[in-house]
Amino acid sequence: MSDKKVFVVFGATGNQGGSVINSVLSDPAAAKEFRIRGITRDPSKPNAQALAARGVECVTGDINDKASLTKALTGAHSVYAVTNYWEKMDDKLEVQQGKNIADVCKDVGVQHLIWSGLIDVTKLSNGKYPNVYHFDSKAYIETYIRDIGVPSSTFMPGFYMSNLETMFNPAPQPPHTYTFAMPMPPTTPIPFFDAAADTGKFVKAMVMKRDQVLGKRVLAATDYYTAESVPKIFSEVKKEDGKGAQFVTIDKDTFKGFLTGAGMPDFAAQELYENMAFLDEFGYYGKESLDWSHSLLDGEKLTTLAEFMASFPKWKDLK
Repeated sequence: MSDKKVFVVFGATGNQGGSVINSVLSDPAAAKEFRIRGITRDPSKPNAQALAARGVECVTGDINDKASLTKALTGAHSVYAVTNYWEKMDDKLEVQQGKNIADVCKDVGVQHLIWSGLIDVTKLSNGKYPNVYHFDSKAYIETYIRDIGVPSSTFMPGFYMSNLETMFNPAPQPPHTYTFAMPMPPTTPIPFFDAAADTGKFVKAMVMKRDQVLGKRVLAATDYYTAESVPKIFSEVKKEDGKGAQFVTIDKDTFKGFLTGAGMPDFAAQELYENMAFLDEFGYYGKESLDWSHSLLDGEKLTTLAEFMASFPKWKDLK
């Protein structure tokens, strides 16, 4: 045990962190090389206790407090770090949290910081879409990590398949056809990703192949699916309940109206509109291929959109 490298995983009981832990523990080579220290808000909670029973060292760590982070990260060889913009919807706070993690990683001598980041939309779009804060803040942190000299790589999750839970629903009017209504053309490529199932597959590969990924971005998505293919696949998986499923292009005001009508602040609705609008023109990953990132997985299978639709709890009983 003492010969193993310590791999610290933030958000240990969340979707991303939990997936990372599961992948490492279930892989004999990874489990032999690393022991996991999971960062959680409350190690006494059942989810954390379940991890402890599997050999994970669960500790508290506050990303707003460097002293807390220093205690949690001391002795770590590798770190997987993720922040959550949507918890407070404050990009300045998220940037500070990311800088806190980076600073402490440098102070304690971490050899590989795997940052869960996203692309700089303002830069990519030449300022056309300047309000996608949850992307730009993570991109800023990525640059900061590199600028201060922490050995790092960036894990870039794609468009969560689970987002479809709120974005793809039966129309309110009869015949209540499932409708994917978005402010984008039907041929827009979307890099879909099952975060709960597949985050760990990519991050495990990254931590095991440090020399191959240092200074690089790993694009974590199963494939590029067009927007119009989403209802098509759904109708193939759910032949009865998904019959007639359709994609509809809607305008900015209609899209934002859905969001503000559900209680979202206007600035966040504008942010999500720009998030969707930039995909066709500039590309979620700047139109970069997924091939190199997939090559790191050594053939490990990723979840397809059809497989996700078949098993997702909200839809699993549909026919």
